[in-house]
Amino acid sequence: MNIHDLEAFVAVVETGSLVAASARINLTQPGITRRIQNLEDSLGVALLDRQSKPLKPTAAGRDAYEHGRRVLRSLDDLKAGVSPDGAIGGEFRLGIMPYLSEAALSAPLDLLRNQFPQLTLRIVSGWSPQLVEQVAHSQLDAATVCLTEGVEPPENVVGDVLGVHSVILVAARSLGVPKVPRLEELSRFPWIMNQSGCGFRAFIHHRFEAERLPFDVAVEAMSADLRMSLVARGLGIGVLTPAALSDSRWRNAVDIIETPDFSPKVVNWLVHRPPAGRLARPIATFGNALAETLKTSGRL
Repeated sequence: MNIHDLEAFVAVVETGSLVAASARINLTQPGITRRIQNLEDSLGVALLDRQSKPLKPTAAGRDAYEHGRRVLRSLDDLKAGVSPDGAIGGEFRLGIMPYLSEAALSAPLDLLRNQFPQLTLRIVSGWSPQLVEQVAHSQLDAATVCLTEGVEPPENVVGDVLGVHSVILVAARSLGVPKVPRLEELSRFPWIMNQSGCGFRAFIHHRFEAERLPFDVAVEAMSADLRMSLVARGLGIGVLTPAALSDSRWRNAVDIIETPDFSPKVVNWLVHRPPAGRLARPIATFGNALAETLKTSGRL
């Protein structure tokens, strides 16, 4: 088996196309195709579903990808271990949750670039369940995720707590939410929420479900500004952090809902698959810097 063939296959799986893979590893598309065919011939199985757009791995291809990523990562660890100057290079594939702002990420990412200039950062955004799965399957080296308080990452990944998020509920006065509502009263109103996969939404859904109460999501929207504008117009209850409310242009159009028997919280984790190898220091550097930034900015 040829390492270059494995690199080509991994590049196609991660980019979803021959064009993007050829640009990533600086090889022609016919060259990419030949290398994948060589790998398939070597393993005696089809690795890609060539009818899908974008290209996706077959069941055997998914297994080959996971093993292949670990092989390539081990090679990077070997190179870093014998490097004369001890420099850490190669890729660092990092997953980030959508709620993390550019302001929260700029300092940790700048620190990574300064301390590890030979490291290539590849950053993707996604919701916590998706990111945890990608780390567990070696598609990402590390990711920041939010989990409901009391829930921990799966056993096949390592998780470091970055902090706990307090979550507040807001609504326009026109919606008619009681000033100090009970959980049962909150269940009578519609909600304006992020898409499924958001840690805040999962916490509230689980709590309502445990009490056998309905949870009516009236609107799903990725944009925080759009969600707040809908809340301000009285279309439902919104959920956000105190810092996000202070930054919102709609903050004066909504009231904070005091809920003595309901204090939503989620825990922010940095997860990675063991062993961290050459990426142990970059992962720790990013995690420590992000935890400090979120703490000092009031977002935890």
